[in-house]
Amino acid sequence: MKPAFKTLVVAGLLATAGFSVMAQKHGNPDEAMGGRPGMHRMDPAKMEEMHAKRSAELKDKLKITAAQEANWTTFSNAMKPAARADKPKMDRAELAKLSTPERLDKMKAMRTEMTSEHNSRMEQRDQAVKTFYSTLTPEQKKIFDTESSKHKGGHGGKSKH
Repeated sequence: MKPAFKTLVVAGLLATAGFSVMAQKHGNPDEAMGGRPGMHRMDPAKMEEMHAKRSAELKDKLKITAAQEANWTTFSNAMKPAARADKPKMDRAELAKLSTPERLDKMKAMRTEMTSEHNSRMEQRDQAVKTFYSTLTPEQKKIFDTESSKHKGGHGGKSKH
């Protein structure tokens, strides 16, 4: 065996051993999150905790009055993270029985349903924000505008504070 080839083989074996140790030590992050490989989802309890913290901070900054409390509660509840529905998962065995065009159509129907549900939730949130915003004083609106621009986009658009 040539020295360069030996070095490559040894390096490959060491790398493989290292990855195996890491996998055993840390486990599969996808399984820990309850999802499919590559699909990381935040723990719903953590999401709820983060929402409660941000909500309390915003309420404090806005100095919500007793007269605004009912509108605040409606708004805050509308902004809570959507609960993951316990829908039956895609039955891979059933999908495997379908022809490719049938499988594509089935998956397209599922995507359409998911998109429709997502859009409906977002419309409800938008309306809750507009309704709540209309009850704020001009000073509160300035604060709300500043705070909501920090969190625009929902994912990845959040500023650090």
